[in-house]
Amino acid sequence: MAMGLSTAKPYRRRLFLLLLRCTRTAEPSPKCSHHHPLSCSSPAAAAEPTHLRCIFRPGDPNRFVPGIPDAFWGVRQFSTSVDPISSGDKNLERIFIQNMPVKPIVVDGVDAVPIEDERKEEVDTVVANAEEGKDELCGGKVGDLYKLEGDLEVRQEKEQSEVEKEAWRLLDRAVVSYCERPIGTVAANDVTAANQALNYDQVFIRDFVPSALAFLLKGESEIVRNFLLHTLQLQSWEKTVDCYSPGQGLMPASFKVRTVPLDGSNEAFEEVLDPDFGESAIGRVAPVDSGLWWIILLRAYGKITGDYALQERVDIQTGIRLILNLCLSDGFDMFPSLLVTDGSCMIDRRMGIHGHPLEIQALFYSALRCSREMITFNDGSKNLVRAINNRLSALSFHIREYYWVDMKKINEIYRYKTEEYSHDAINKFNIYPEQIPSWLVEWMPDKGGYFIGNLQPAHMDFRFFSLGNFWAIVSSLATPRQAEGILNLIEDKWDDIVGRMPLKICYPSLEYEEWRIITGSDPKNTPWSYHNGGSWPTLLWQFTLACIKMGRPELAQRAVAVAEKRLPNDKWPEYYDTRSGRFIGKQSRLYQTWTIAGFLTAKMLLENPAAAAVLTCDEDLELLQGCACSLSKNTRIKCSRLAAKSQVQLGFFRNIIINSQENISLKQYHEYCSLFYLLLGFFGVLMRSGCSIMDSFLMKLLSSGIWSTIKCVDERSHQTPHEESVSDHLQGRNGVKPEFSASMCMSTDSYKLKPHHHAFL
Repeated sequence: MAMGLSTAKPYRRRLFLLLLRCTRTAEPSPKCSHHHPLSCSSPAAAAEPTHLRCIFRPGDPNRFVPGIPDAFWGVRQFSTSVDPISSGDKNLERIFIQNMPVKPIVVDGVDAVPIEDERKEEVDTVVANAEEGKDELCGGKVGDLYKLEGDLEVRQEKEQSEVEKEAWRLLDRAVVSYCERPIGTVAANDVTAANQALNYDQVFIRDFVPSALAFLLKGESEIVRNFLLHTLQLQSWEKTVDCYSPGQGLMPASFKVRTVPLDGSNEAFEEVLDPDFGESAIGRVAPVDSGLWWIILLRAYGKITGDYALQERVDIQTGIRLILNLCLSDGFDMFPSLLVTDGSCMIDRRMGIHGHPLEIQALFYSALRCSREMITFNDGSKNLVRAINNRLSALSFHIREYYWVDMKKINEIYRYKTEEYSHDAINKFNIYPEQIPSWLVEWMPDKGGYFIGNLQPAHMDFRFFSLGNFWAIVSSLATPRQAEGILNLIEDKWDDIVGRMPLKICYPSLEYEEWRIITGSDPKNTPWSYHNGGSWPTLLWQFTLACIKMGRPELAQRAVAVAEKRLPNDKWPEYYDTRSGRFIGKQSRLYQTWTIAGFLTAKMLLENPAAAAVLTCDEDLELLQGCACSLSKNTRIKCSRLAAKSQVQLGFFRNIIINSQENISLKQYHEYCSLFYLLLGFFGVLMRSGCSIMDSFLMKLLSSGIWSTIKCVDERSHQTPHEESVSDHLQGRNGVKPEFSASMCMSTDSYKLKPHHHAFL
């Protein structure tokens, strides 16, 4: 992080360097000489200059602006991407060639602008002048910069706990370099198992995601950028198992940096990347989730750093399309969910998740949402964007309608009729009521629910899988009411899902004959161990994201506090065993990197909840409307999206009123609501009749002051005196206990809409 200058504080120095950079033409720095397309000759590798970091730090309100990507301070002006593709050839076929005999052309990362001696002196002079009170710099005032700098220094000087300091030291120690540049983190640094490294000394795509987020939130983006670019190049490698090659867009599960002799010499060596696409993995299963995580991380990188130019590169755009083409390819399946084999995601061993596991569907939905934001829209991408929208609409309806279970749904399944042959069948998947496990009837709380683990013809996997449910909340695959129900269930069943160490990867475990048949008597997946009901601390960051999004960070704080007490003493293990997570896993690696990174990311998100906004997705009302329209001609099938759309709108109203400056009484609120919904209903009819003038007028209405006063309140508001303002009531003033839930008023039952309200919604 040091900039090589001695007189000013690090934050102040970085601030002025960045401002100076905007007044000069940057000269490209020397690149690392590559002897091999994906290798680096160590003797000839030039020492890299210090990289300029993004000046923002966690907690900076200018850095994280929910829902407004372009509002970041100077993100477009200070993009770190300046180099074109090294070959100069933008022909996509030349960049990605199926079954190419040689390794592909390297797309180099961006090198930093070197800081020369004379510029160091100039910077020192500028800093000194600013210290003496000269307030003109690059044509602007420095007063605001000092204020920003002061805020950043206060955050920097905030005392970190000893646990966090140790975690950062371990994470830095896990960094892997390639060509003298950081490129990722190893899966584990367990010196006690050095002789049994297996593949824990490799960089996994899924494992690196929490590490990448931790580095990004800390302001260190170079390692993430290098990771994204180099793993993209591995995508086009030829991969075969027994003379058969999978799809072209497949991303590797992991890779390793190896040192090999240079041209057969014993004196010179070079570094090469050795990827694993599943041909070396246990069970030889392709990693379906790797490409999905890569897309999700690419979006997060752009949102946090503002380096949107990286997403617009030809090779990046091509990589996104290859992954999507692989996922959206036509097949025999009748469902919009992805069909995968066992062991194709985080649960990479036989655990009975083959088919349509929830984890893959949630990541698939999230990757589609992220891709739609990043794809450059032109004539060549119109069909792909259309396919993405169609799949998003169908997938979200499918998961919300058929994967969701609560007490009401279980009772419906209990009364299902079977062997129905018609278009009007209620039991569409021919689920037998006898499949309902006995543990579920007593375990399911009255208020709450979750998405089941899998759904296939005549089969429902009723196990609770944490990652799939958490990411359904983060990506808005779940409706607000469903998301709230998931967190309610976790809070109610805290001892089962969190216990002595968060969080259960799935609940409950497979035992006895069920374990023998489904896992094949796997000695590593014994009951309440590893993937079979083990506790995985790395899930903390995903749980924290979900809690912050739903306005319930106290749940995440409880879980982090539980983990913080044990993880350092237990040497940061990979997973824990037993029903309550009391023992360190019998085959658990110590100093597991994504355990460390998951803890750090969770802590940083809790300290700066605004950062979570750029990592999550909001509900897409256009998808809801599209789904509702596609089913509107069927008189029997009722699309649940219409209700979901109402929930999202009402919840959005509530969020606005809390942040608005106006205080209106509840009586005035109801008057505003009646007028507003009458107007919207009237204009909606005209718009459907083809009146473009009304379309424009409605947009102006939505941006006017009346929009900020039409909000939703829950049933408690009707019992509150009219002189109390709606804003006061929702924020818990006047003695009313606040409820920090983004979906507190997302139910149509909470606010009794009149008939014309429903007509518009």
